[in-house]
Amino acid sequence: MDTSLYVSIGVKLTVALVGLLIMTRLLGKKEISQLTAFDFVSSLMLSELVGNTIYDDDIHLSHLLFALIIWTLLALGLEKFIARFPRLSRYAAGTPDLIIRDGVIDFKAMKRNNLDFAQLGMLLRENNIFSLREVAYALFETNGSISVLLQKDPEKISGNAKDQQSTVSLPAYIIENGSINEDTLKRLGRDKNWVEQLLQLSGITDHGRVLFAEWSDSSGLYYQLKESNAT
Repeated sequence: MDTSLYVSIGVKLTVALVGLLIMTRLLGKKEISQLTAFDFVSSLMLSELVGNTIYDDDIHLSHLLFALIIWTLLALGLEKFIARFPRLSRYAAGTPDLIIRDGVIDFKAMKRNNLDFAQLGMLLRENNIFSLREVAYALFETNGSISVLLQKDPEKISGNAKDQQSTVSLPAYIIENGSINEDTLKRLGRDKNWVEQLLQLSGITDHGRVLFAEWSDSSGLYYQLKESNAT
């Protein structure tokens, strides 16, 4: 019996486990709790990387370490790059899709996300919601979950959903790290000039100074400026 082979497999498994734990800590807890499209691809790559190296005698421990280090640096680099340019995040990780707006189901959005009513009902029940009349807005998240904003007085709502007036409004991020979110503006039916005018009313002449800005039809503008020493 070739004990060296078993020792090699054991060492590779140990190194892979420690390496993946370190990589997960470096990339953050969201890699575990929020599986986006990019995270899914990353998980597949890592499983192939570790699986192919453990049982291949031609691939040494140094090769496994090198591959883990390079993949970690690439993933960290992409995370930092996306954080600096928020617009790229919407292409790398995708964006939430509004399934219910003002209490009205967007059936085109459901079909776009391959959702049927049984699946929608299940996702709502996971949020302890058993009637669609309770829902003012529902966002289908990039990790496959659903986020819901409830009506204030659902028991008063009946009849045709399109004839009802929503009792709440959905807040939306219009600026992220100094970058105007044009996709959100399109959904709101607004443009950059509207954002600039909105900021000027608050004494802000440059949207690049804004860390984030949130707009709600019912509550108006809510924002935070970047720290003066931030880069």
